[in-house]
Amino acid sequence: MDPVVAGIADEVAYAAAVQTAVSASAAYYGTGTSALDDDAFDRLVRGIAAYESAHPDQVLPDSPTGKVAGGAVVGDVPHTVAMLSLDNVFHADGLAAWVAGLERRIGRPVAQWSVEPKLDGLAISARYRQGRLVQLVTRGDGVAGEDVSHNIGAVAGLPERLGEPVTVEIRGEVLMTRAQFEAATASRAQAGGVPFANPRSAAAGSLRAKDRAYAVEMTFFGYGALPLPGGSGWGAGTEPALAARLRELPHSQVMELAAGWGVQTPAAIAGAPAVCGTVEPLVQRVEAIAALRPELEFGIDGVVVKADLAADQADAGVSSRAPRWAVAYKLPAVEKITTLLAVEWNVGRTGIIAPRAVLEPVEVDGVVITYATLHNAGDIERRGLLLGDKVTVYRAGDVIPRVEAPVAHLRTGAETPIAIPGVCPHCGDAIDTSQKRWRCVRGRACTAVTSIRYAVGRDQLDIEGLGEKIIDQLVAASLVTDFADLFTLTREPLLDLDRMGATSADNLLNAIEAAKTKPLGKVFAALGVRGTGRAMSRRIARHFATMDNIRVADAATFQDVEGIGPEKAPVIVAELAELGPLIDKLIAAGVNMAEPGATAPAERAAAETESPGESDPAPADGGGGLPLAGLTVVVTGAMTGLLADLSRNQMNELIERAGGRASSSVSARTSVLVAGEKAGSKKAKAEQLGIEVLSPAAFAERLTGLL
Repeated sequence: MDPVVAGIADEVAYAAAVQTAVSASAAYYGTGTSALDDDAFDRLVRGIAAYESAHPDQVLPDSPTGKVAGGAVVGDVPHTVAMLSLDNVFHADGLAAWVAGLERRIGRPVAQWSVEPKLDGLAISARYRQGRLVQLVTRGDGVAGEDVSHNIGAVAGLPERLGEPVTVEIRGEVLMTRAQFEAATASRAQAGGVPFANPRSAAAGSLRAKDRAYAVEMTFFGYGALPLPGGSGWGAGTEPALAARLRELPHSQVMELAAGWGVQTPAAIAGAPAVCGTVEPLVQRVEAIAALRPELEFGIDGVVVKADLAADQADAGVSSRAPRWAVAYKLPAVEKITTLLAVEWNVGRTGIIAPRAVLEPVEVDGVVITYATLHNAGDIERRGLLLGDKVTVYRAGDVIPRVEAPVAHLRTGAETPIAIPGVCPHCGDAIDTSQKRWRCVRGRACTAVTSIRYAVGRDQLDIEGLGEKIIDQLVAASLVTDFADLFTLTREPLLDLDRMGATSADNLLNAIEAAKTKPLGKVFAALGVRGTGRAMSRRIARHFATMDNIRVADAATFQDVEGIGPEKAPVIVAELAELGPLIDKLIAAGVNMAEPGATAPAERAAAETESPGESDPAPADGGGGLPLAGLTVVVTGAMTGLLADLSRNQMNELIERAGGRASSSVSARTSVLVAGEKAGSKKAKAEQLGIEVLSPAAFAERLTGLL
């Protein structure tokens, strides 16, 4: 049984739970902060409802069940029509039961469903008179809300003037994107304020603040439109013909009307809103929108399902808290509140010093989180973190967990400052603090073992038999100081290593010798150049063809490589200069410094000069004539058939050998999606964008001769 439900065992526990829920609700809908995350609040309210169902004679008047915003928020601007909350379901069976109940209520099957994301923001109504935005009102208790009209003109997606001079009320959510939240948090901290706990609290707090010493950006998505009555301040109200249309049109068409006026609606979210005729595609659409969640730039905490037709809505009616024709399918929480126990300072293979939060274990989106990234020392200072803080932790999909901010109002005074290191925590040498990401002044030499382990890994030089213990012994015995020294190792010193016999030594030397022939892309990846990864290393190798060409390239030339911009290019040039002695050692040891099949920039330019206008020039990586020349390919799901044994990195290498560009995200620039088993949101997005989708078998057939 749910521990929150099980914990309400008697009337005293019930009264305490009601008080906790009301306080949390007041904070959530008021300032946007709360001692409870969404998941904990939902479980608490379910526990209260379960207790009340079993003890109807003990229900307290302050109980949050059946009330808009938990009954904790009031306002002084009356709503023209009650601004209600939504009832929740938490799984597919619950959705099916809700659908069946609605159809029993109206006495017929629902003819059409509307499905759209449930945005994690603050509900407001926006009142327009003759096309001009004149008033913004929060939801409040559903009957009246707070006037926040001082934000007119400050919310993206909510125009000050509509495309037509209509008098109408638009309802929707004000939220912050991740980028807007980061900017708002930084601005607030610079102004001496306490960091925001999360994007929702940032939007809620900023929306209400009339006198801010800092600027913020917010975003609006509309989810409804209704006529405004005539009367004081509104003149004749909404024109009768438009009022009739808003009452009679399906919800989906009302939203099309709003979008036509210039209001941002969920239609702006790729692949999100949809209209379904039966329950089966309805459930599929809910799952598709849920799968989009990790890729969205703002939070959604569920999917809203609505009876689309006005007649169905009218016959279903409303309760005191929620419309009976709509429900929120809540998704597992991707944000939780936990305690920051400690901060570890780790030194990476390039000497970068990275802080990592140690957390009281908490389950987020089905995964138990114990550690989370903190980026750098400046990030800790900007977020105002203290040891012992209650912090919000965010995770979505495969995103690395991160600490959003402290929940400052939960501080007890026992919290302590986070100790910032004055010297390298690994070797004790000085720290270069000139960049946001601090680095040991010894660079890669600080953690030679880590750098060598990375260089010989499967996706770099892939030297079989060179495990961590052997590398540790080689470094400890001063036989190697970097991975170039591996190529000068001889048999006799290896025999002195622990558990290294003659056969093992010979096998290891043979594997090291074979690694000399690896393509330049893998050698470059083994260098671990900051600002590049495996895919970028392959791209650089194919663009320049040889290490000599790479080493003489300046920052402007590097920007000719796709994915390298004006910020990254100088970093790569500086890194290559630092790595010069290591590269020289690799060349002296006979390591390959060319990319098979690639054409140097000068040769490509000469070829274009000799035959101008005859044909389109070959791609910069020399992929002309290859089956994927000029195409951007994304791979998702589990591969089968001829591709079953390939890792994702090997798939990317295969794509680039075929002349294509491997990418990890679907966008309008994607040419082909290879969709294996259990392909999720990427396939849905590709289909919505009209991108070619291939099965692993079809893709393998296209690459016949390269496998």
